[in-house]
Amino acid sequence: MRRYDRRDLGLLLLRLGTGGVLAAHGTQKLFGWFGGHGIEGTGQFMESVGYAPGKASATAAGLAETGGGALLALGLATPAAGAAAAGAMAGAAAVHTPNGFFNASGGYEYAATLGLTAAGLAVTGPGRLSLDHALGHAVNRSWMIPAAFAATAAGTALVVGARARRLRKAEEGEQDPLFEEDFME
Repeated sequence: MRRYDRRDLGLLLLRLGTGGVLAAHGTQKLFGWFGGHGIEGTGQFMESVGYAPGKASATAAGLAETGGGALLALGLATPAAGAAAAGAMAGAAAVHTPNGFFNASGGYEYAATLGLTAAGLAVTGPGRLSLDHALGHAVNRSWMIPAAFAATAAGTALVVGARARRLRKAEEGEQDPLFEEDFME
């Protein structure tokens, strides 16, 4: 095998693996497949971890994971697909950050790995064994990479920032009383 053939095969394997995992996770959220909870259950979870409204958050995350993952696997619109998936994983990582890095303790290791792999594929491109290549890279232009990441970063910053403010407000509202009620009587 020539060197560029190996690279294309490697990119195909990365795209299929990462895209497949992302798409499967997204369908758990959207449709309840593979043991997932669907929009209703995922929406309740999203609400409980500070992403509100829950159903809209579940839908957005599910679409970014399912759509981004499927497009990555196909190698179609790779900059947008990778950026969308990376944004979804940044949102997931924000939930898991308080638990530290490692997945075994509920940390953000898994979300970070998927997000960084998706981002790397967006930057590197899908290789020749892809729909982007077959279509003459019509939706995989160099200028699309910074545009996709800028749009995703802005959206992710707004959503994760709103979540952080919501959580901070909730913590402020859950302060212990300054005086015990029995003392006040």
